[in-house]
Amino acid sequence: MERQRLDKWLWHARVVKARTHAAALVEAGHVRINGIREKSPGHPLKVDDVLTIGLDRCVRILRVTGFSERRSNAADAKALYDDVSDAAGRS
Repeated sequence: MERQRLDKWLWHARVVKARTHAAALVEAGHVRINGIREKSPGHPLKVDDVLTIGLDRCVRILRVTGFSERRSNAADAKALYDDVSDAAGRS
């Protein structure tokens, strides 16, 4: 798989609890892809895209490292991204 819908990826990576919440988050303008605000939940993601997500009074910065066919446990979900939020905060 080379690409995946933004809302589906957010749900598979366990950033949100439901795919409808992922779509609402994107449509509300709380997600940026490579620094550009995205309002389409169906926008295709590719490996190495960097997502900036405003969520629950904090900002998460995630680099996409892979995709999944379905939602699995939290440990497997962490393999779908690198969390670069901490590295950005220390710079």
